[in-house]
Amino acid sequence: METANNMQTEKVKEIAISIIIPHYNGKEILSNCLNSLLKNSFENYEILVVDNGSNDGSQDLIRKEFSNVVLIENETNKGYAGGCNSGISYTKGKYILFLNNDVEVAENFLEELYNTIDSDENIGLVQPKLLSIQKKTHFDYSGGAGGEIDIFGFPFARGRVFIELEKDESQYDNMTQEIFWASGTSVLVRKSLLNKIGSFDEDFFAHMEEIDLNWRAQLIGYKSVITLKTFLYHYSGYTLPAENPRKMYLNHRNNLIMILKNYSFLTLLWVFPIRLFLELIALAYAIVSGNKNWAKGVLKGVGFVFNNFGSIWKKHLKIQKLRTVPDSEIMQNMFKGSVALTFFLRIKTVSQICSFKKK
Repeated sequence: METANNMQTEKVKEIAISIIIPHYNGKEILSNCLNSLLKNSFENYEILVVDNGSNDGSQDLIRKEFSNVVLIENETNKGYAGGCNSGISYTKGKYILFLNNDVEVAENFLEELYNTIDSDENIGLVQPKLLSIQKKTHFDYSGGAGGEIDIFGFPFARGRVFIELEKDESQYDNMTQEIFWASGTSVLVRKSLLNKIGSFDEDFFAHMEEIDLNWRAQLIGYKSVITLKTFLYHYSGYTLPAENPRKMYLNHRNNLIMILKNYSFLTLLWVFPIRLFLELIALAYAIVSGNKNWAKGVLKGVGFVFNNFGSIWKKHLKIQKLRTVPDSEIMQNMFKGSVALTFFLRIKTVSQICSFKKK
């Protein structure tokens, strides 16, 4: 059950951007996020905070200090995916910005995102440059200078491969604007696109649901891009630290589900066995290095996929009916080969991996 307050019933002018912020505890970071948004130069927007059952007084903070913010209250924690989806039906905007609560944005943030997506009807999703709030000279883990992926489904970002982060020295500013996935930390999406492909997969709960959404958009001919004319600072790992066992499990599980959903059957015949072999390598490495949480995450994630293969395949069949673009075309937007092996065997540096689209 969800309820909403501060809803305006009078007819207003068309809103350009509806901002949905899923939230669970941490009222201080939420306050910082909202205050930075309110300093933006762009004025035609609304803010909706979807609270996933916080118990730290976050709801009272919004009612008292941010009375113009729409508060949507979920009784339970629906995660990022469910939290975002809960807010969609309340939005009035042409575009929807899904935004993490642990960010601080630049003053031209909304304006540049809007100008980018509104300039080309083929752009379905757009993100800004993401920098680390803990180390502001470096890229953020969750999206850097644009999300990418290899053909076996391993995601990375310009400026970040696995846990290695680069300093932002404008090294990706001359690359193609098109990326594979726009980060859920801050992603502006066409509302009309969501009407065509659906919203976030709530079974993911958290992690990689935005990559899944970006992939679906490409299946029907939309592209994801980045604008480097604006940025935000992100507190990566605030909700779930990198070493958290649940995070490791969700990353492995959701990634495998995403591959099964979005690749065609013929592509899966050769991609998925190789991907499972790479999971085996990850498991062996986790065991040898003594990382029990990682090993459990791999085993539990793979086990979930096989135990729930039927329901996952139903999603695959539904998504494939939407497809208008073949895998051969979509894979042109991917890193050819395994980014994991390329990185850990030191075949290429982070910069070389991230620059594979350089023109």
